[in-house]
Amino acid sequence: MAIRFGVRGEYIQLDQLLKATGLCDTGGMAHHVVEAGEVQVDGQVETRKRAKLRPGQRVEYAGESVDLVPDGAQQP
Repeated sequence: MAIRFGVRGEYIQLDQLLKATGLCDTGGMAHHVVEAGEVQVDGQVETRKRAKLRPGQRVEYAGESVDLVPDGAQQP
């Protein structure tokens, strides 16, 4: 089951998302896994730590997926 994460504002940076969702314990860990090519955005490997992610995108890491939705739309 995918995590639904509400994006406040226009976008969230990839490293911030990984930390905010608890998929990474620290920002340093988030930077490491992104640089190592372990994170996918919309099915493509993403190596930019500060990639701007917007509602409608999907992030996958460590067998988990995060669907980005507009803030306030987390509930199904």
